[in-house]
Amino acid sequence: MTAAEFTPSPELMATPLVWSGADGRIQGANPAFCRWLGVSVRRLLGQPLVSLETQGEALAVRLTTAGSETTRLPRLALALPGEAPRFADGWLSVIDAGGWLLEAHPVDEFQGADPAQLLPGAFSAALKGLAHELRNPLAGLKGAAQLLARRAHGRDAEESELIDLIGTEIERLNTLLEQLLSPAPQRPHAPLNIHAALERVLRLAENEAGWSVRLLRDYDPSIPEFPGDADRLTQALLNLVRNAMQSGATTVTVRTRVEHGLRIAEQPHPLALRLEVADDGRGVPEELTEHLFLPLVSGRAEGTGLGLALAQQVAREHRGTLSYRSRPGRTVFTVLLPLPLAEQAPAEMEMSDV
Repeated sequence: MTAAEFTPSPELMATPLVWSGADGRIQGANPAFCRWLGVSVRRLLGQPLVSLETQGEALAVRLTTAGSETTRLPRLALALPGEAPRFADGWLSVIDAGGWLLEAHPVDEFQGADPAQLLPGAFSAALKGLAHELRNPLAGLKGAAQLLARRAHGRDAEESELIDLIGTEIERLNTLLEQLLSPAPQRPHAPLNIHAALERVLRLAENEAGWSVRLLRDYDPSIPEFPGDADRLTQALLNLVRNAMQSGATTVTVRTRVEHGLRIAEQPHPLALRLEVADDGRGVPEELTEHLFLPLVSGRAEGTGLGLALAQQVAREHRGTLSYRSRPGRTVFTVLLPLPLAEQAPAEMEMSDV
């Protein structure tokens, strides 16, 4: 069979497919590919297959490398020039007469590997050692915060509020360290308001950022309460916002929306929360994309590499996911969490998943 004769049946090929001749120019695409990319097949014909890759050079490198084996190309961003990219995991194989067949498995964002499955025991021991070393400095900070609180009592309301915030954060960090040193069963979830948690996060972030970063809010007021651990979610969201601020961003936007009929971790949910932390910073370095959610992986020399691993774990504790999409000037981390239906109480929602 030649590349020109390769005409898969639309009924059999629900997966998006596009193929080229030996010269690398597109000779055809199935309807699923055209629908997914949002273009007509006439616009694709004759275009270089490599021109569809809008970020990175994985496809370009593979097309110039001899070999007959099928190759997986993760994290492909595909589009015609000037169009918004679509994201997919790709499989590239050689067809007769030296042409190429690209099979695209669409995804909205990219999720990281599960650290619990990839992290060796030595890393876990190292994290516990780090937690142990941090206990004494935190005890000193706690004593200093208590002393400041007594001195500020009755003087300045805003100063007292900031000191109380310091004390609250020290207590929360102490709790996290205790969980690392002596893992306990997960605390029962209680109804929480996601926007209250976000305001706590943004207040902390605003104190850190000063005037260097604009923090914008874009909230959906219709989001109902849902069962969760407010402290754990606060820490996870603070990690995401801090990462955004430390990426060289000038603007960080926190956005919440209700989604209907969404699949989260392969489970269908009639109602879900989409929470996005978007920034205009440098983007995720290409060499970190495969390992971004693993502990101790960081793109900054001073980074600990623990923030995203913890954030992903917290999302999973709430039956959700954490994923991302990134390019220079536009990075979005997305948390998806199931929400209770209007007639379903948060406690009933938690029980229904057991």
